Amino acid sequence: MTDKIKNLKKTVVIKYALVAVIVVYVALLLIFTSGSTKSFAAVEKKVEVSLDTKAMKKAGVQGLKRYYGLNSADYEGVMLYTAESSMSAQEILLVKTKTTEQAEEVKAAVEQRRANRRNDFDGYAPDQVQLLDEAQISVRGKFVFYAVSPKAETYKSVFSKSL
Repeated sequence: MTDKIKNLKKTVVIKYALVAVIVVYVALLLIFTSGSTKSFAAVEKKVEVSLDTKAMKKAGVQGLKRYYGLNSADYEGVMLYTAESSMSAQEILLVKTKTTEQAEEVKAAVEQRRANRRNDFDGYAPDQVQLLDEAQISVRGKFVFYAVSPKAETYKSVFSKSL
C-alpha cells in the first residue's frame, strides 16, 4: 500500500513539474517573440544613435522601393541607411509594419535582398560576402530589423533593448 502511495506522490510531483516547465516555456516564448508597444520614432531614435554612419547615408523613401521593392507608405515607419560606396554591402533597415503578416513580407524581401547582394559581391569581394553571411535579421512583433555591418550584432542588441 505504501508503495502505491509513493508512486502516486511521484506521479503528482512529475505532473506539477511538467506543468511548471510548460508555463515557463510559454512565458519565455511570449517574451521573445512579442513585439513592442513603443512608437517607431522611439525605437528609431535609439537605434539611430548607436549607428556608425560615417560611411553610410540615410536613404529616402525611394530607397526602400529601389532596394527592397516595398512601398514605405504601407508601413508605420521606415529607417534605411545604405553604404555611400557601391563597393560596400553595409546597410541598416528598420521597419514597423501595420500587421504581423506585413512583417513576414518585409522579412522575405530582406532575405531576397541579402541573397541578391551576396550574388553581387560573390567572387570579387569576399569581405563583403562575409558581412552578408553574418548579417542580422530580427522580427519582433511588427518590427523588422536588418543590419549588414561589422557591428551588426551590436546594432541588433540595441534594437532588441529598445523595444
